[in-house]
Amino acid sequence: MKKLFIAALLVVGMTSFAQERKARPERAQMEQMTPEQRNQLHLKKLTLELDLNASQQKEMSKIIAEQSAKREAKMAERKASKDSAKKQLTTDERFAKKSQMLDEQIVMKDRMKKILSADQYKKWDDMKGKRHNGMKKRMAYHQNRKPAKMGDKK
Repeated sequence: MKKLFIAALLVVGMTSFAQERKARPERAQMEQMTPEQRNQLHLKKLTLELDLNASQQKEMSKIIAEQSAKREAKMAERKASKDSAKKQLTTDERFAKKSQMLDEQIVMKDRMKKILSADQYKKWDDMKGKRHNGMKKRMAYHQNRKPAKMGDKK
């Protein structure tokens, strides 16, 4: 009787692990939201977190739309440069890109200071810092998980 019970448990256990898993759809197959939908969701999220009034919402909507357009253009540019198999950037080119990015961040901070109250700005800056730190952690995690190349020794 004991053996029959153990055999039944094994069979049930094996069949439960053998169940077909529903495959997650690939990113390309997933439905993508339109840029307008993404912008609206971002604006609503900021409105909830920062308690924006109507005039602030209008200004933020403009900023979000501009950022989204810039992001799309940069992604297209990156994809084009990746497809053309261009060599690595020179030191001067990297410096120029980094400098331009920092200039844009400075302009963005100034715009946000004009739109938001002092408390709202502090909250926004904290949110941005948390997002930045989370991204750093994820990147460090993924860099540590990369498989070693054939010639690498550890």
